[in-house]
Parts: sequence; structure tokens; C-alpha cells
Amino acid sequence: MTADGFAAKNYQQGLQRLLAACDVELIGTRHQEGKLRLDVTASFYDGLRVDAATLQFYLRSCTVANLVGKRTVDLAIGLGLVEPTNILVIGGVPHAQLLVMEP
Repeated sequence: MTADGFAAKNYQQGLQRLLAACDVELIGTRHQEGKLRLDVTASFYDGLRVDAATLQFYLRSCTVANLVGKRTVDLAIGLGLVEPTNILVIGGVPHAQLLVMEP
């Protein structure tokens, strides 16, 4: 997989579908800033290696997402799922979470 790909893993719990996704090159890395620490573990994030179109599909169909990396977070921003002001940067790496609230 090239460095422009994504790692994604889907989890299903009842009606909730959690997507863990990151820029593929971040798998196995740890980032820290102050008291905040972000571990990008293969066991949580690395289920499938996907392209941007597939990740967009997963993002549109999840109810909760945990996203790490500039390309991954930028994709969610581009889809209108994450507000840029809600991104947390830990050790220089963007991190965002989203929760889909249905009326």
C-alpha cells in the first residue's frame, strides 16, 4: 500500500457502527502533547487498507468515528462531517471524533 492510502476498521455494536481510520503510515506510531497521548495501534485501526472512495463510503455509513492523520481528517472535513475547529492536534497529528446524532 502506498503512503497515500488509509487504514480502516469497522466495529458493529447493536445499531452503532464505529469506524476507526487513519493515514496508513501512522499505524504503530505514538504521539504526545502535554498530558495527551495518541497511540495509533494496528489492533484498533488496521482492518483494511482502503482508498479515498472506500473511506468516504465508510464515513457516510458510520454512527461514530475515530480519525487520525491529516488526509483522513481532511476527508471527513470535506464531507462536512467534522468542523475544522473541533480537530485536536496531538504531537503534530490531527485527531477527530464524530458522532452522528439522528433526530
